[in-house]
Amino acid sequence: MKENYRTAIQLSGEWQYRLRSLINLYWSMLQVSIRRLACGPRLPNWSWGFEVSTHFVRMQTIHAFDMPNHAEGRAYENSLVFGSPAVAKVAIEPVHAPVKGHWFRPKREARDVTVLYLHGGGYAYYSKAHENIIALVTLAAKSRTFALDYRLIPEHPFPAQLDDALAAYRWLLETGVQPDRLAVVGDSAGGNLALGLLLSLRESQLPLPALAICIAPWMDIENSGESMEKNEPYDWVQKRMPLTWAKWLCKDADPRNPTLSPIHADLSGLPPIYIQAGSAEILHDMIRAFADRAQSHNWNVRLDVWQNMNHDFQAFGEMIPESREALARIGQVIEETIK
Repeated sequence: MKENYRTAIQLSGEWQYRLRSLINLYWSMLQVSIRRLACGPRLPNWSWGFEVSTHFVRMQTIHAFDMPNHAEGRAYENSLVFGSPAVAKVAIEPVHAPVKGHWFRPKREARDVTVLYLHGGGYAYYSKAHENIIALVTLAAKSRTFALDYRLIPEHPFPAQLDDALAAYRWLLETGVQPDRLAVVGDSAGGNLALGLLLSLRESQLPLPALAICIAPWMDIENSGESMEKNEPYDWVQKRMPLTWAKWLCKDADPRNPTLSPIHADLSGLPPIYIQAGSAEILHDMIRAFADRAQSHNWNVRLDVWQNMNHDFQAFGEMIPESREALARIGQVIEETIK
């Protein structure tokens, strides 16, 4: 009887979250439409659909972040997830042991390439919506992709995520994956984790992957750069969010530790690192600072920036030309590196 009662409350909460999400969606459409009629697009190359989506995801992220606790925030993020053409083109298979995650495999023939994907979400969230960008990268890379379900903050501060990534990497090698056929890819917090993984592999003298690809990576846990505030009107992530996530992540750790803040890292001896960012995202300045420092040391780092694009714009897939181009470049970089 008590179990049925708890289930009924849970279902009621899910429907409340879904209703709130739908209200946010229609409110975003209305607000953006009125603003564009009065003032034009917020940034020059923003289509109506892109601007509505940015506004909607911003409202959803704010509401999830402001929930009474992180468990409710995660439930809210999962309350309204739209169908994805990319997800329909891959087969998804769960893995429960010895590491936790999912295999993503293109339904059409793939190359002999493996991707270890490390998801974003500020180290605090991993919603079903992440399947979209993972599927898009899988299709762009024409690879099989293992998406790691690493432990989240605040329950599990650093180095739990790094330990999980190392375990997943070792597991892939043990199953026969050759490191020279392996790419590590991460977005946002996952891009941070991808670089931390490379540094840890080098220190452990383990075989390094062929390359790392970082999409909008969180480079500095101290959240440096003017873009943290300057780009806040255009991004769907607010400065207060990474400030909170940084406290949860670090706890007793030093935020200047290079495996936490790659902006301070020595990248010598690492494989090629390819980075993508948008000029309108709050992380832009720290990403640019990382790339400039790498260039000054002649480390093998390449950064491509798309004008007026915000955080994780690659998730739009075929909807906007910038996303199509960015995903195509990811596929090109992998194909050129792993022949």
